[in-house]
Amino acid sequence: MNTDYDAIVIGAGAMGSAAAYYLSKRKQRVLVLEQFELNHRLGSSYGHSRIIRYSYGFPEYIELAKDTYPLWFALQENLGETLYAQTGGIDFGPAEDESFRATIEAVQAGGIDYELLAPAEAHARFPQFKFSDDFKVLYQPDSGFLRPSRAVLGHIKLARRHGAAVMDRTAVTEIQIGSDSVKVLTDQGAYSAGKLLITAGSWARAMLQQTGLDLPMTPLRCQLNFMTPANAAIHEATNCPIWIAHVSSIYPESIYGIPSHLGSGFKIAFHGGPAVGRPAEIDYQPDAGNVDALRPFMRAHIPGIAEAPVQESRICLYTQTPDEHFIVDAHPEHEHVVIGAGFSGHGFKFSTIIGKMLTDLALDGSTPHNDRLFKISRFTS
Repeated sequence: MNTDYDAIVIGAGAMGSAAAYYLSKRKQRVLVLEQFELNHRLGSSYGHSRIIRYSYGFPEYIELAKDTYPLWFALQENLGETLYAQTGGIDFGPAEDESFRATIEAVQAGGIDYELLAPAEAHARFPQFKFSDDFKVLYQPDSGFLRPSRAVLGHIKLARRHGAAVMDRTAVTEIQIGSDSVKVLTDQGAYSAGKLLITAGSWARAMLQQTGLDLPMTPLRCQLNFMTPANAAIHEATNCPIWIAHVSSIYPESIYGIPSHLGSGFKIAFHGGPAVGRPAEIDYQPDAGNVDALRPFMRAHIPGIAEAPVQESRICLYTQTPDEHFIVDAHPEHEHVVIGAGFSGHGFKFSTIIGKMLTDLALDGSTPHNDRLFKISRFTS
């Protein structure tokens, strides 16, 4: 096998698989290294569904979403399969909630379609949900969900079609950075390239420490729960929106969910979880107490799933930065090393454009997409 490439990508999850696609599309000789099997369950990119939406409390993410949706449509066309399901989406919570108020203001300023509904009006339209009298409800019709496992494997499929080499079950043991090249040692051999892209999820911090860079990223152990409601039809994606409840002033965290589709079960989860020191310390056994903690919210706001049995629970990792913004930038001391990390539990929807942005940074030194929030300098200056 060839050991010399134009670019090496470490990590074949959401961001790494996308970067491999866009790099190979630009005629780069690409090697992708993944320590586990492709589409593994130990990180952040596996599963039935991830929310995609315009509704954000930061205008920068709304603008990035405007650039992202067309890339997903193009990817679907290239693959000949469906990755995006449009269900519409609702944000709801107390009118005075700071994050919700910021979301409403950003959506109003962002020039995208939306409706602001009173609780009774929203319940009439979305009878699965009950809204307290002091709540507001924001509806945005373009929200929906992506199929993450299909997306990751789709990016890899197209990268391979463009000539990329992909090695899974290959652990990186050492990174050696030269003035204009890198050498990556693995348990399968050593490989060199002119560019290095590090997209290793919760493993990125330790890997970056080898390069002299310690960024504040903390793995969170988050649990996804999939319920089996008695009235299945009303909780299906054809009849139910994706949703985000801005209720962290009432419950331990904000709560979100995705309707059932193709037998997935109705997804509900806290946006967050306990911090762990490093991924090796994570217990992947789901905790029944996590569902118990969600039941009061279900009873109050989604009564049709409140007493439903759990079809499946699964652990998913967040890699949290202090401000919950991403890291998409070149290494401050080695411009030929580019980093995509710290996606803080809301990055998957942007993964295809993050792959393009990382490619732009690696090959052009900058990206036309707004990356103001994602600079490493906010942690090092």
